[in-house]
Amino acid sequence: MGNIRPSFIKTRALRLIEIYPDQFTDDFDNNKKMVSEFSDVDNKRMRNWIAGYITRYVQRRTD
Repeated sequence: MGNIRPSFIKTRALRLIEIYPDQFTDDFDNNKKMVSEFSDVDNKRMRNWIAGYITRYVQRRTD
């Protein structure tokens, strides 16, 4: 079973990937920094949630 994430996490993450496709990698720590830099998320939990979804998305895309 995988993690089920709310649609607002997915939409924000996919929008960030669409706007900045070369900035995100399969490294979670790098993605945390990029999410903080490119979005207005001030909540640490939401930032990590978005970065985690982006990390998994990039890993699946490159496989």
